[in-house]
Amino acid sequence: DVTLDPDTAHPRLSLSLDRRSVKLGERRQELPENPKRFDSDYCVLGSQGFSGGPRHYWDVDVAQGLYCAVGVSRESPARKSGAGFSPAEGIWAVQQWGFQNRALTEPPTLLALPRVPRRIRVSLDYEWGEVAFWDAESRDPIFTF
Repeated sequence: DVTLDPDTAHPRLSLSLDRRSVKLGERRQELPENPKRFDSDYCVLGSQGFSGGPRHYWDVDVAQGLYCAVGVSRESPARKSGAGFSPAEGIWAVQQWGFQNRALTEPPTLLALPRVPRRIRVSLDYEWGEVAFWDAESRDPIFTF
């Protein structure tokens, strides 16, 4: 199970008590300055890190998020200025922007999906050097980096 790291969460993001869900709040929370915290992009990182081993995977419920991104980042993505969301910046992600889906490549790759996913499975495979995204309900592939 992946839990979210409150020290990295943008001040407008509110984490649930169990740190397994996040919502965008109306205003910025007054939080102590933290070098790990995102300050311009509405982002939060997971508490767990992976440095090898077999395939890791987890599901992310995005049913309530018409505007969201889900992905994997290197250990230290840029946090104090507008981060570039692409593999070149150490971020492998897919984004739902309204009813448009795209892989965050440079430039972004539009995805023609048969439906808007409500739950996304993220699969990280170190041996193959691959990050893949799937519709967790239909098992349709979304995108592979």
